Amino acid sequence: MDSEPGTSGRLVVDRHARYICTFAKAVDTLEFYLTEHFRLSGVYWGVTALALLGHLHNLDGEGIVKWVLSCQNADGGFGGSPRHDSHILYTLSAVQILVLYDKLELVDADQVASYISKLQQSNGSFIGDSWGEVDTRFSYVALCCCWLLDRLDRLNVRKAAQYVASCRNFDGGFGCTPGNESHAGQVFVCVAALHIADSLDLLDADLLCWWLSERQTAGGGLNGRPEKLPDVCYSWWCLSALSILGRLHWIDQTALQDFILSCQDEDDGGISDRPEDMVDVFHTFFGIAGLCLMGHPGLKAVDPTFALPLEDGFAANFLNENE
Repeated sequence: MDSEPGTSGRLVVDRHARYICTFAKAVDTLEFYLTEHFRLSGVYWGVTALALLGHLHNLDGEGIVKWVLSCQNADGGFGGSPRHDSHILYTLSAVQILVLYDKLELVDADQVASYISKLQQSNGSFIGDSWGEVDTRFSYVALCCCWLLDRLDRLNVRKAAQYVASCRNFDGGFGCTPGNESHAGQVFVCVAALHIADSLDLLDADLLCWWLSERQTAGGGLNGRPEKLPDVCYSWWCLSALSILGRLHWIDQTALQDFILSCQDEDDGGISDRPEDMVDVFHTFFGIAGLCLMGHPGLKAVDPTFALPLEDGFAANFLNENE
């Protein structure tokens, strides 16, 4: 029986859990085939959201782990689905899922770390795959993945941190490469990367957090850049950086929680980017994760750097033991 019978303004935990499980099992839809190329990240969003809701047991963990392992290629990296080329983004998603299910020993950590280390460039940056795109997202992914694998020594961490710092702008924010516009998504990956690299001294915390607090709009939601509409996903991108830097109190958390709750489908579950839009697993995960950072009742705590649960399970023990 659903424990939350349609009260407006409350997080409908059971319905969100049911939505994620229903979505995960819907393998005969057009959406299933259209998302094949990044499905591994979608699985990470879904299972981590379930873990934060306290419903990880609702899915077949053994089957998920088996599928994740089928996405690994001979080069050590993981593709978005089986038979897809390796990419650093999906490699992190695979490692995070294996940490969540306490199955990290099923992969060769040296092989995965070798794949990632070969993507580091002479200036410290990282490319995402063999096609050569550079992005600060990949810097975070590389550092995060190798930290989780206990192989951070396979990377030139100092140069990686210096490259990330070179992407800092006059407003305190970060872009995807040097000289690019500050964006809240890039701010998260850069702050988290510098945190892993023990190099937070390379940013201006007060200036950056001022810029982040300015992302809160009149309706309580956060946007990613000035003059843009609010979007639930920035509840994670902005809050995680504020949390790492100890300035979560710089935004109105009550107003933000109200905005996230206004984006949920109270009947069928799921969270959308903005009120009245269609729900999806991406925004469901980031909305729930944002609520977790603010200590919303009934949810597990989440690590703002590694985006994994900090309570009740192997992932929590793993992170606590390795900090």
